[in-house]
Amino acid sequence: SSDGIIQLSDGCLCCTVRGELVDTLADLVDRLQTGRIARLARVIVETTGLADPAPVLQSIMAHPALIQAFRLDGVITLVDAVNGNATLDAHVEAVKQAAVADRIVLSKADLVADPNELEMLRARLRQINPGAELLDAGDTGTGVAALFDCGLYNPATKSADVRRWLGEEAAHDHHHHDHHDGHDHEHGHDHGHRHDSRVRSYSLVHDGPVPFSAIEMFLDLLRSTHGERLLRMKGVIELREDPSRPLVIHGVQKILHPPVQLPSWPDGQRGTRLVLITLDMPEDYIRRLFAAFTNRPSIDTPDRAALENNPLAIAGR
Repeated sequence: SSDGIIQLSDGCLCCTVRGELVDTLADLVDRLQTGRIARLARVIVETTGLADPAPVLQSIMAHPALIQAFRLDGVITLVDAVNGNATLDAHVEAVKQAAVADRIVLSKADLVADPNELEMLRARLRQINPGAELLDAGDTGTGVAALFDCGLYNPATKSADVRRWLGEEAAHDHHHHDHHDGHDHEHGHDHGHRHDSRVRSYSLVHDGPVPFSAIEMFLDLLRSTHGERLLRMKGVIELREDPSRPLVIHGVQKILHPPVQLPSWPDGQRGTRLVLITLDMPEDYIRRLFAAFTNRPSIDTPDRAALENNPLAIAGR
């Protein structure tokens, strides 16, 4: 349209409008390629109400043409500070929106009468998604620019910033270090709120290179057994076949974005790091599966070779 805004028809974003979104984006690509419109800086998809963000992300990441023309920069979730706690209590979709966000923006914070209520909401959002940057819409520094450039590449340094993208600085303080034989870590959160405990954010870390085949089978098993519960996954992999060049992966439910291999380790810290956000997923199953494929299985867990012969050898599906 002339003002750069295209309004999709009223409907469920995971059904009718989702198909219309794909058609609209495909039409934009066609217009760009035929010269009917100038180059686009970005496309912003704004949903209303309690839309599930996963189908929106999947519609782009699973489309062969769109994935060549667009890259996902990030997910921004707006939280009404006045009604935020009540909305999170009433709707699991709201918790999912907060959980998958790269940045969370609090609106109407100045209208909250009780400062303790506002701080409780902030703490709750940090627990749901410790890796997301939490912004206040009323702050002078929270302009439009603060909402963009959520992806792997940091515009300030014009280079890949793995730590910032994974949100590890926020998540690191929550890591539980395993003092057994190995270097795998995980963290998670349980809450008294009705829906919060269903959504978990935690990380898996392995110090040392991993065969590509092991990571590939781990991800295939994870997606095939619990794909619908895997809200979002980000990771950087140290490959045994090419340890000097990290492999960056990003997935939503059963869909994986095409992996990107960086020319070198941008932060100087090698190792495999995965950040997962899940819904109603048995964490112990994932942790044991990851340990098995990185050749550090627990005593009662099949190793990688056994899993390759019998992918269902670990209970917890």
